[in-house]
Amino acid sequence: MDYDEVMARFDVVLGLEVHVELNTESKMWCGCSTKFGAEPNTHTCPVCLGLPGALPVVNGKAVESAIRIGLSLGCSIASWCRFARKHYFYPDMPKNYQISQYDEPIAYEGEVRLDVEGTQYTVPIERAHMEEDAGKSLHVGGATGRIQGSDYSLMDYNRAGVPLIEIVTKPVYGTGTRGPEVARAYMSYLRDMVRALDVSAGRMEQGQLRCDANVSLMPKGSTELGTRTETKNVNSLRSVEAALRYEICRQGAVLADGGRVKQETRMWNESGGFTTAGRSKEEAEDYRYLPDPDLVPVEASAQWVDELRKTLPELPAVKAARLQKEWGLTDLEMRDIEGNEGALALIEATVVAGADQAAARKWWLGELSRRANETEVELAELPISPVQVAQVGKLVDSGKLTDKMARQVIEAVLAGEGEPAEIVKARGLEVVSDDDTLSRAVDEAIAANPGVADKIRGGKVQAAGALIGAVMKQMHGQADAARVRELILKALQ
Repeated sequence: MDYDEVMARFDVVLGLEVHVELNTESKMWCGCSTKFGAEPNTHTCPVCLGLPGALPVVNGKAVESAIRIGLSLGCSIASWCRFARKHYFYPDMPKNYQISQYDEPIAYEGEVRLDVEGTQYTVPIERAHMEEDAGKSLHVGGATGRIQGSDYSLMDYNRAGVPLIEIVTKPVYGTGTRGPEVARAYMSYLRDMVRALDVSAGRMEQGQLRCDANVSLMPKGSTELGTRTETKNVNSLRSVEAALRYEICRQGAVLADGGRVKQETRMWNESGGFTTAGRSKEEAEDYRYLPDPDLVPVEASAQWVDELRKTLPELPAVKAARLQKEWGLTDLEMRDIEGNEGALALIEATVVAGADQAAARKWWLGELSRRANETEVELAELPISPVQVAQVGKLVDSGKLTDKMARQVIEAVLAGEGEPAEIVKARGLEVVSDDDTLSRAVDEAIAANPGVADKIRGGKVQAAGALIGAVMKQMHGQADAARVRELILKALQ
């Protein structure tokens, strides 16, 4: 069903559950390493494997991170909370239950305010609670890496027990036709927030930030919530938006045909751009939550919470507003920056490194964004630092490089050829600013193009472009075109 047609008949209600993998050195209940990319099952012990007699001990750093996340979301922090066992059988959950929090979360009742292309939205936060991650299933023998068609499966428990914070929204109403965009903006906000807090790298491609995207439809005028589906573990901003848009259209088609939406989890097929049915969605009572008897409750004193509040950095939205004012940018210019994921932090770092903000914006939003799109990576993943971009900007400002030459230097930095100054020297890229050398090249160009020279003498100054091109070719592009033009006109006076 067409998206616009669905929007004309139904209201969208969102519910977003975001898992944040914390960057602690050790796991939630034991001292095993959380380092990503290790050989399978080398970061395990009796505690994270749930072996009989092994007892968990809570990671204090993870609790601190949970409180700082809660405070940043505007949540109240519980003075006393405890952990619960959430029972379900999955091969990647070695204990057959997950240690999580149920009705006593560490943080509750907050909100996130978003600006999506000039329209304000509020996402209400129900809670942020602590829990542990599961292991990872590896399906071998199939064409897609999924269990369907595979010959057998292997388990890697390195991730089992890694600290997670799950941030759960209340139902999000009133997003109109922009529900998927609001969800994407919300994920982007959380990613920038956890990075600013330095509690997680927020790398979605590594599963450090992933979203279970719930959506349901209500007929226009109805106040009764529709049946929701939950698309699990969506791990890119683009996929969150696309998966919700697909589910909205799919549910709309089901309801328009008189059918019923089935409450279930669904899986997002990235390459095909569609969701497929997973399992029937359980309710809380199906998990048979009970307080974990192996862990003592967490008591967060007011003094401790106040101390952690003092460690909070300037949050991304506040910083964006401040920088917009300091840099004198229009709303449209600021939206261009914020619409380019990760650009604001990179531009700010480039300015701190000494670049003019206009130049920093030009390079990150122009040449470097193009390179990132071509290679399908995020801006921050490009192998060039804000300091190096600032160095390129200074070389342009000093007249040592033209923009064209600066792009060559950037290309070389991305290729790993070294620092900008080294590349300029190694490639002989510095602008020729010696007037004697340029004048000789101008004289030769005039002599080789007498017809063009006569036109300029006759008043057709625009014809100078042909002579400028001839000089630039002779100088291998290493001349200031504006200075060459001045010398040509002076020579033909």
